[in-house]
Amino acid sequence: MATIQGITVQLKVKNQIGTDDFKRPIYEYSTINVDNVLVGEPSTDDITNTLTLTGKKVAYVLAIPKGDKNSWTNTEVSFWGETFRTIGAPIQGIESNIPLSWNKKVKVERYE
Repeated sequence: MATIQGITVQLKVKNQIGTDDFKRPIYEYSTINVDNVLVGEPSTDDITNTLTLTGKKVAYVLAIPKGDKNSWTNTEVSFWGETFRTIGAPIQGIESNIPLSWNKKVKVERYE
């Protein structure tokens, strides 16, 4: 019996490296690999509701593995040779109540 296995995606992470003369944060961007991310097709309701509320068209829905501490809110993610941008914040469930290895999902749109 085969097990469900996700792919490795590249997540763009923002790190604060200091402040400017006006005490505003200065950020540096880096890319990290996140393993075992599931990529799924959005439902018709996901596409319609997100388009109506945000004006953005959902391309995929990503399932994020349990224990991941990265910020997936309004950031870039790359997989399959394409770049996407997350839409809003991830939806998270209670780890102990979810039987599989993923407890968050986030919608992404094509980003070029």
